Amino acid sequence: MRLSQALLAVPAAALVLVFPGVAYADESVQVQLKDLNETGATGTATMTATSAGDLKIMIRSKGMTPNSPHAQHVHGAVNGMDFHCPDKSADANGNGFVSTEEGLKMYGDIFISLTTTGDTTKASGLAVDRMPKADAQGNLSYERTIPAADLPKGTIEHLKDLHLVQHGIDANDNGKYDMEALGESTFAKSIGVNGIPAEATDPATCGMVSGAAAGSVPAGGVATGDGSTSDAPSPVLFAVGGLALLGAAGAVTARRRLAGQR
Repeated sequence: MRLSQALLAVPAAALVLVFPGVAYADESVQVQLKDLNETGATGTATMTATSAGDLKIMIRSKGMTPNSPHAQHVHGAVNGMDFHCPDKSADANGNGFVSTEEGLKMYGDIFISLTTTGDTTKASGLAVDRMPKADAQGNLSYERTIPAADLPKGTIEHLKDLHLVQHGIDANDNGKYDMEALGESTFAKSIGVNGIPAEATDPATCGMVSGAAAGSVPAGGVATGDGSTSDAPSPVLFAVGGLALLGAAGAVTARRRLAGQR
């Protein structure tokens, strides 16, 4: 009798996993931020998709322009486009620095603006008053959890397809952003913001997802549409469903055998 009850419990337990409302563990991906314009700036970041659907981001960087704000963003796309961090070959005008315009072709448009407070959309891409500021030693620390409702569609599902870029370099080593080194930012000017030094908008670091944890978050790879698999049954559900069916089959067989032994 005990054997029969145990076997009957197998499909029931398996089916519970299929129903929504089950709490899932947080999923994290690691990002190594590497120097993009020979500033020596580096850093590490963790992007965590919480069980509630929020996105928690933690960044620790060093070698940044001291006492200065650094615009930073999640870049990339969730529609299958292959974006990545650029190298020096992206310096199309040959001035020795990869500008924002030159980098955008490689790492994609702004997906999320990593501000300290308020709006996190592309519209806040140059909201330097709400961007983190490096300390006197050039160290930058950032933590923020962005609610699920504020995330672009597909963010969590395609987390490992995205990457981080931090902006703000000191090309002439005078400890600040100014026009003397690289002139005015043509990127800022193109979106209607005048008087911004190119140093303030040129990328300082870029990092793509790495590490074993990245594989635990599904990613798109399609040529059309948004790459989302939200409307398709999850492979996990197929596996759980199969387990449930196998459990049910085993229970039926066991009951028959038990009946035959009576």
